[in-house]
Amino acid sequence: MSTRNPRLNVVLEAPLYKAVKCLAKQESVSLSLKARDLIRQALGYYEDLYWVKAADQRDNTMLKKKALTHKQAWR
Repeated sequence: MSTRNPRLNVVLEAPLYKAVKCLAKQESVSLSLKARDLIRQALGYYEDLYWVKAADQRDNTMLKKKALTHKQAWR
């Protein structure tokens, strides 16, 4: 039987497994759903970190003299 979504097998250390299992139980969701949600959240953090670094890089290379004022940008 095939499924709609791809599958991922992960090997966890016992303490990490217990922590995810405990969180899943607290929220009354399956272990698989809790693991998926935690991975999704972690990827969101990585994405945020990427954009913060990109913004910092742009900010460091920006020439203040060539920047538009708020009024100029929104004409």
